[in-house]
Amino acid sequence: MKIITIKDVVRKDVPIYYRLLYTGVAVIEMTTDAADYRIDFSIETKPTGQREINVSFLDEPDYPLVPVIKELKKYIESMHQNGTLPD
Repeated sequence: MKIITIKDVVRKDVPIYYRLLYTGVAVIEMTTDAADYRIDFSIETKPTGQREINVSFLDEPDYPLVPVIKELKKYIESMHQNGTLPD
């Protein structure tokens, strides 16, 4: 299982400045072929400065969710650090 990319990322408008909500399409390679799965995710900055990332699937993959969510969180964290998420 490998996360190829997260495309069509759109930020939802929320009045809370420390919580960012997004929707997008995760392209995930399972065994031999890649498939698209719609996801919602949020990045919340705690008072300590630590970020908490939550991911939920709108289209549930036919794969165990725990490793998929773990890899998506890593990918989203790198996107956030690199500044590739929309403002």
